[in-house]
Amino acid sequence: MSPIPDARPDPQPRDIKRWRRYLADEQAEAAVYRDLAGRRTGEEREILLALAEAEGRHEAHWRALLGDHVGKSMRGDIRTRILGFLARRFGSVFVLALAQRAETRSPYPHDADATASMGADEKIHEEVVRALATRGRNRLSGTFRAAVFGANDGLVSNLALVLGISGSGVSNQIVLITGMAGLLAGALSMGAGEYVSVRSQRELLEASTPGAAARDAVGLLDVDANELALVYRARGMTQEEAEVRAAEALKYNNFGSTDVEDTHEAVGSGIGAALASFCFFASGAIIPVLPYLFGLEGTAALIVASVLVGIALLGTGVVVGLLSGGPPFKRALRQLAIGYGAAGATYLLGMLFGTSL
Repeated sequence: MSPIPDARPDPQPRDIKRWRRYLADEQAEAAVYRDLAGRRTGEEREILLALAEAEGRHEAHWRALLGDHVGKSMRGDIRTRILGFLARRFGSVFVLALAQRAETRSPYPHDADATASMGADEKIHEEVVRALATRGRNRLSGTFRAAVFGANDGLVSNLALVLGISGSGVSNQIVLITGMAGLLAGALSMGAGEYVSVRSQRELLEASTPGAAARDAVGLLDVDANELALVYRARGMTQEEAEVRAAEALKYNNFGSTDVEDTHEAVGSGIGAALASFCFFASGAIIPVLPYLFGLEGTAALIVASVLVGIALLGTGVVVGLLSGGPPFKRALRQLAIGYGAAGATYLLGMLFGTSL
């Protein structure tokens, strides 16, 4: 632990302002971790409370430097206040992902008034929060992932289809029928594909799980001469590691109980993932069709459809960014650019073929 510094005699006003800002941010960040801890139990709660305690040590550093210049309590920066608001009301993996990104913005490594250990603390805090967020991401079912990516695919593919058909100069009715056909065809295809994918993944996991017959046979093995160690060697262990594991399995008769990690929760069920993929693809694909359903035509319908899809793409981009641990707003803009790029190219091709015909 870094020693608490003495108050600086006659600090510059700009230093006082900066230290007070750091103090307010540390208080706000500690409150975020306490709020997140309040929504968790067990080990995760203890880890979050330990992070809050560490932020409290940093707070003490700035209080000591300020001395009599502490003044009235300030509010944390806007991003930390938003994070605190979300932590009090949600406490989800998305809030942890935002907290992870907040830890990357620490100015301490480049501030001479912060100790080297404080800068190191913030880097370690980032990894701690990253690990907690990863736990949450792993607990997200395949159904949820299928929903997010299904909605995004529906938005982009059906906007491209609708704009491509519109560019060819066909009537409003044909655009509407084509859009609804694209919605149904895409949703059914996505649902079927997701079912096959998740079902196959579950079957592969089940094939890797030790069979019941082998588990039943362990208790009958000859302790002095048995092939159980060969099982562990076949899984990649050294001979010494395999013999230790085999001896433990014989002693406690627990072969197969902890050898293969159960990831079925993360994979989700095939039917659930298929239904979610179908519904969310359809929910995304209906958006470009809405202007035509409500009677808009021509350029007005194209503009409204594009704006609605753009807003939805920004939303799915933020979610994808948080799920992947990347910068959410950068991912949102990337989703928007890709979606509009695909739709624009299809519209131009539609115009080209329409003119040719």
